[in-house]
Amino acid sequence: MITYDFLQQYWWFIMSLLGGLLVFLLFVQGGQSMLGSLSREEDEKKLLVNVLGRKWEYTFTTLVTFGGAFFASFPLFYSTSFGGAYWAWMILLFCFVLQAVSYEFQSKPGNIFGPRVYRTFLFLNGVIGTFLLGVLVATFFTGSQFTVGKGNIAGLGTSGAIISQWQNPLHGLESLFNLRNLSLGFAVLFLARTQASLFFVNRLRHEKLEQRSRKFVLYNGVPFLLFFLVFLIWTLFDEGYAVDPVTKVVSLEEMKYLHNFTDMPWILVLFILGVAAVLYGTFKTVFSPRFRKGIWFTGAGTIIVVTMLLLIAGYNNTAYYPSSIDLQSSLTLENSSSSEFTLTAMAVVSLFVPVVIGYIIYAWGALEKKKLGMEELDTDGNAY
Repeated sequence: MITYDFLQQYWWFIMSLLGGLLVFLLFVQGGQSMLGSLSREEDEKKLLVNVLGRKWEYTFTTLVTFGGAFFASFPLFYSTSFGGAYWAWMILLFCFVLQAVSYEFQSKPGNIFGPRVYRTFLFLNGVIGTFLLGVLVATFFTGSQFTVGKGNIAGLGTSGAIISQWQNPLHGLESLFNLRNLSLGFAVLFLARTQASLFFVNRLRHEKLEQRSRKFVLYNGVPFLLFFLVFLIWTLFDEGYAVDPVTKVVSLEEMKYLHNFTDMPWILVLFILGVAAVLYGTFKTVFSPRFRKGIWFTGAGTIIVVTMLLLIAGYNNTAYYPSSIDLQSSLTLENSSSSEFTLTAMAVVSLFVPVVIGYIIYAWGALEKKKLGMEELDTDGNAY
């Protein structure tokens, strides 16, 4: 029998998986952040823009889907975070709007700004978008400064019925002053750049760019590993936000997230396998000149690692969006989800997800039948 608790757990898994897919697809942003440093000539820049331009819509669509699914499944998180930490979210979303505008208009006739302005926009999206997303995800483990008056939920529609209130005037930007948040922000940034380098190695038919891309795998892979290890070790051995299964009282627990791994060994095993895949794809590409499939190992590993990290943030009686100033305001899967009817209806719709994934795989393959070089760029009528 499908219970309300099962539906809440199911939808947190869906959200975690979407988060993993989003972080993998950030290789587009990572590539945009290297347009100036990886390329030397105008033709090389144009080639990089076009190989990324065939994928930018996947990232944008996944981000929108992630936000929409969060709103439908866990609306209290949506209202608390998006309504409270709005400066951080608005900057993030604005960066992605800049990306969409840049790809659509940089090569249009009558462009009065020139391609350099739009490539600057792409660079900003590549750096700020990835970094800020990592910082915001880190708050799932470090906490944010908000309070929730759950007693006001019944009074919606009446004067003064405010559920969530942000308790910091910076409205989300205060997360930038937390070192653990910054470590994950930089980890996501350098991961995106590493995966972009791997993607270029796999897709480009350009000897010089391929050679530089292999070097950039190492240049970005090492700082990624360092920042990620800082965040991971800090998180596993620091206090976490535990929820009493009976009283529902939230309290701090030493090494809570490490306990979540040991209490759910299947998540730990998958996490280790994901890390191994990321390391294999990265270093095999660096040390094997003929190896070009690193993006698939690292990409699959990234999806698994991020999914497992988000699962331990919400499973096993854990507050997935903790309040650092009022523990009892912390959001859990139980106290922040939609109604059982809504989650049930959405679960039926989610059964069509494999069809959508299948279409994405088909479309991806159709666009990648052959590697992209300068000759194909000159004959492509849809060049950016």
